[in-house]
Amino acid sequence: MRRIGSLVLALALAGTAIGTAAVTASAAPGGAARAAAACPTGWGSGVKGSPDSGAVPLSNIRTGRHDCFDRIVFDVPDGGDHLGYWVQYVDRLHQVGSGDPIPVKGGAILEIRVAAPSYDPETGEVAYPGDVARPLPGVNLTGYRTFRDTRFAGSFEGETQIGVGIRARLPFRVLQLPDRLVVDVAHSWT
Repeated sequence: MRRIGSLVLALALAGTAIGTAAVTASAAPGGAARAAAACPTGWGSGVKGSPDSGAVPLSNIRTGRHDCFDRIVFDVPDGGDHLGYWVQYVDRLHQVGSGDPIPVKGGAILEIRVAAPSYDPETGEVAYPGDVARPLPGVNLTGYRTFRDTRFAGSFEGETQIGVGIRARLPFRVLQLPDRLVVDVAHSWT
């Protein structure tokens, strides 16, 4: 009988401890414990690339805000899911071909090169209307937690290059989806 009583007491104490831990975690300022657990990345900030190439023109670049990251999307209709790319942090954005520096605002600069020209390779006509050293057309970064600036660096030998100003050097990932390339930059190192 004494063993059963001790067992019931131990279970009751364990239940109280678990309940107290749950209340403490949910009462953390701003739900910090839950936010950190909900946004693990493990993405890293090193160079990411794929040697695939393509000759299908880029049609649009757009961005989006998410709970754990900011996103930039390169739309390449009929580009399939094997677009070549090279994404890396750089100290300064230099235009491929000319080597000219392009100023980008932010604590860090993410250079993104996509194997899709901003022009139609067959006709030479503009497919994406970016102007070198200017912000990306139609992209408004107001309210973004991670992105600070975008700059079009041009197209050279079938590859489009842009720079994204980031709040700080943060982890990122690259996703290849049918007809688009996606780059997500985390809001924090979690």
